[in-house]
Amino acid sequence: MENVNACCLSVLNSIPLIIFVVDNDVRIRDLNKTAATTFGLDKDAIFNKRGGEVFHCLHSHDVPEGCGRAPICKSCVVRNSVELSFGGQTVSKSRTKFEIQVGDSKKELELLITTSPVELNGEKLVLLMLEDISEFTMLKNIIPICMHCKKIRDDQDYWHSVEEYFNTYVGVDFSHGICQSCLDKLHPEVRGALKKQ
Repeated sequence: MENVNACCLSVLNSIPLIIFVVDNDVRIRDLNKTAATTFGLDKDAIFNKRGGEVFHCLHSHDVPEGCGRAPICKSCVVRNSVELSFGGQTVSKSRTKFEIQVGDSKKELELLITTSPVELNGEKLVLLMLEDISEFTMLKNIIPICMHCKKIRDDQDYWHSVEEYFNTYVGVDFSHGICQSCLDKLHPEVRGALKKQ
């Protein structure tokens, strides 16, 4: 069993993503080398602390009970993603903006959160993977768009519809509707019928 644990730790440490092993209260049970290096963490010092305390979440001290107990924690993407994996979802991916305290200032990160359930030594846990996509998002803030048809050009000079581009590169889906101006211009008969009602 010791060899299996050593092998698992070796695999986790070789992955260049920030990975934490957490319980259902997002208490850290283990972490890989990338996580320790990125956050400057000592494994023993953070063992069994909640994620918000370790990540210096601005809301981890909103209430005396700590991370996960404040009203705003109900919308925490990290906590909700971990909960989904404990609920049986094989892999949960979510994107979020995350504010942390760095010294005397606040820093906003854009993170891709991925969770996956795992069982270690008979205990159900979750792998929590964090990817800082802030730089990627900042670089993508200027998107080349055709001034006529509104298609968006990707890095390979291929033109996509707006819906296709955002679905492929950002993971966002669209629902369609029609604004009042276009309704008046393109379907005046519908607008007239709506006014009669």
